[in-house]
Amino acid sequence: MNFFRGVMGGQAPGPQPSGAETIQKLCDRVASSTLLDDRRDAVRALKSLSKKYRMEVGTQAMYHLINILQTDRSDSEIVGYALDTLYNLICNDEEEEQDENAQKQADDLSAQFTEKFIEDPEHVTLLLTLLEEFDFHVRWPGVKLLTALLKNQGPQVQGVILVSPMGVSRLMDLLADSREIIRNDGLLLLQQLTKSNAAIQKIVAFENAFERLLDIITDEGSSDGGIVVEDCLLLLLNLLKNNSSNQNFFKEGSYIQRMKPWFEVGDDNAGWSAQKVTNLHLMLQLVRVLVSPVNSPGATASCQKAMFTCGLLQQLCTILMATGVPADILTETINTVSEVIRGSQDNQDYFASVNAPSNPPRPAIVVLLMSMVNERQPFVLRCAVLYCFQCFLYKNQKVGFYGQTNSISAGQLLCGGLFSADSLSNWCAAVALAHALQENLSQKEQLLRVQLATSLGKPPVSLLQQCTNILSQGSKVQTRVGLLMLLCTWISNCPIAVTHFLHNQENVPFLTAQISENLGEDERLVQGLCALLLGICIYYNDNSLENYTKEKLKQLIEKRIGKENFVEKLGFITKHELYSRAGQKPQPVFPSPEQMLFDHEFTKLVKDLEGMITKAVHKSSEEEKKEEEVKKTLEQHDNIVTQYKELIREQDAEIQKLKEQVASVSTQNEQLQTMITQQLSQIQQHKDQYNILKLKLGKDNQSQSNSQGDISQVNGVQTEELTQLRDEVEELRKQNTLLQTQLGDKDSLINTLVSDINVNVEILELEALRSQVQAQSTEISQLQTERQELLRRAEATTGELKSLSESRANLELELASATSSVAILQTENSKLQTDVQESKKEQDDLLMLLADQDQKIHNLRQRLKELGETVEDEDDLDARDQTDDDEEEDDDDEED
Repeated sequence: MNFFRGVMGGQAPGPQPSGAETIQKLCDRVASSTLLDDRRDAVRALKSLSKKYRMEVGTQAMYHLINILQTDRSDSEIVGYALDTLYNLICNDEEEEQDENAQKQADDLSAQFTEKFIEDPEHVTLLLTLLEEFDFHVRWPGVKLLTALLKNQGPQVQGVILVSPMGVSRLMDLLADSREIIRNDGLLLLQQLTKSNAAIQKIVAFENAFERLLDIITDEGSSDGGIVVEDCLLLLLNLLKNNSSNQNFFKEGSYIQRMKPWFEVGDDNAGWSAQKVTNLHLMLQLVRVLVSPVNSPGATASCQKAMFTCGLLQQLCTILMATGVPADILTETINTVSEVIRGSQDNQDYFASVNAPSNPPRPAIVVLLMSMVNERQPFVLRCAVLYCFQCFLYKNQKVGFYGQTNSISAGQLLCGGLFSADSLSNWCAAVALAHALQENLSQKEQLLRVQLATSLGKPPVSLLQQCTNILSQGSKVQTRVGLLMLLCTWISNCPIAVTHFLHNQENVPFLTAQISENLGEDERLVQGLCALLLGICIYYNDNSLENYTKEKLKQLIEKRIGKENFVEKLGFITKHELYSRAGQKPQPVFPSPEQMLFDHEFTKLVKDLEGMITKAVHKSSEEEKKEEEVKKTLEQHDNIVTQYKELIREQDAEIQKLKEQVASVSTQNEQLQTMITQQLSQIQQHKDQYNILKLKLGKDNQSQSNSQGDISQVNGVQTEELTQLRDEVEELRKQNTLLQTQLGDKDSLINTLVSDINVNVEILELEALRSQVQAQSTEISQLQTERQELLRRAEATTGELKSLSESRANLELELASATSSVAILQTENSKLQTDVQESKKEQDDLLMLLADQDQKIHNLRQRLKELGETVEDEDDLDARDQTDDDEEEDDDDEED
């Protein structure tokens, strides 16, 4: 004990040892001491020194600590001290901030000691085994240590846990621990475990993680809960993000329905704590993960349907129209609703029917557009509304130009935003209108008829004309880019719109002037978009205007701009730094309003048109004529093929009718054959009766004279019946012959028609069949190659399945062995607990006896003092013992 008094700051005489020397002595004591108490005290001392002397303890004591975990597992106290010490070495959780060099040095130590610990995978496996201990002093520090290891070296530790038998299952048991601190730290551990590892994510999901996490969220108060709810949501995001298998499992398990109560927030203005905002933000992100545009279309559509069916979309729309909702939650709710309705007709129809609680009620889409074109609203909110409107229009077959039939004010808002003084409103309104026109020729033509009243006393001008007027007035770059994107989307693939645009005599000179000038870096994008607009006017030109035919526009480009210069300016669009960013995902996300230049769908249009416009500009008139002739020839050929196909369809219909007639005649023939067979059997019966009568007549010759009259009468009757039957048989034979003749005629007619049709089909489709056979031969060769590859993979998979089956059998044997071991350990544990109880009882008795003895000794000393005897105090005796012990140690040192 004196040794530890010196280490822990006792008043031992002589010079004090350094920290490294003290740690070395403690490590020697841990390694060599035979008494568990001595080892435990040494490990406790190392724990107290591990933060101040982190480098020394980690360098000298780590392997001794790991050895303690292996050899002294039966003592939970020493194991707990060892785990705490290892945690202090591996995790740098000092609260006070240090300078950069000190912080970097601490982080390097964490990485160094983590690598040292996991260099042997068995150390991680040992730690997983210790987590099965229910003792708090073992389980809690074990959870913290494994979490720190995953933070520092996630992929390596994940790999060890993945191949460890029941490794993930052991960690999932932490969620069922009744002690909240272990359950909560278990959530943090699983967060680190599931990061960027799809295999572990699937195992955790199939270990009933969704059910457990949703239960915890509900028990903790859903969105009103604390940090535990946040941790559960972060773990759910890890499990579902970019993991289609887990997303499908989540949907099939009907867990989407359990998300609806999360968003029942009401209109309580005072109930939005910082934690509630964080929780709701994560809940909305979780919904977006399930309906993200980057998921497969089928999976997204099924989740969207489930959200509509269970009322989740309706609940989100309620938040959207509620009052007192914080701005960041409102923005994220708009983005979430956007992706829930994107491309889903039922959800889009419902959203179109949602009205804001105003007087009179207004459609929600109109209220949102009012926010988009209002420059006083936050930038992120305006971006979210634009995204919502884009998703509302995406693949929506029922939406009109201005949205629904009763929302013409939406069109007025967009036109007002298009020509307002705020450049961001101009851009958002232009992009919104462009999305309304995409792949919708009737909308483009309808929009050409829209007239605008610019000022009092002046005639109205078309929307197209007003856009070009503002463009030519030299407004801000953002405004011009938005208008040019709108015009390119509007007139592409719409020759009538191209004609309207070219009909204004000022448009083409303006575009050529913009393209030909040498302007600054900011204007290059505008020049590229002007080149794209002029190229669309060439490519989709129907030559209806004599002054601006395809050929004349190309000549104008060659004279005023130059073909190579034109193509170079056209390439400025795709080379812009913001172009690739906008093409990554549909949601418009920009760090600042000034960088809001490109739209996601417009980048697709540029990609489709750039190559076609470049070819169209370089083509000569002769090449175009040849192409037109080829197109006409192909159209004529298509028309001929279509006619023959219609003829073949008609002939197929006639053949079908004839086949039906043949089937009917065959049925009638079978019925008649059946009738003939029945009548022949009746005739045979009559013949048999006649023969029987003849036999009877032969036997009754003696009485022939007496009954001559009766016999004559019978013979007369039978003769009449036979005559009738013969007539019927003859008539049936005639009918049968007639039917056979008709059947033969119809069969010959059918054969003739079929042969004629086959000849026509062979003549008409011979060319097509040859090309099809050639193409199919190529496909067959490709399929054969793929088949060989699949067979090879199947063989490899079969081998893997065999090895997995063997591994599974081994695992089952190990599980059975482990189960029996657990049963034995439980029995031994119960015995040990009984012994411990008995030992405690005996110890209590001894303590009581010792207390009585001490009291007696004290009384005797008092008695001796009263009698005048000299008696030493306890402090003097301790000092004498200490001196004797020091002398004994000095003697031992001298002997050594």
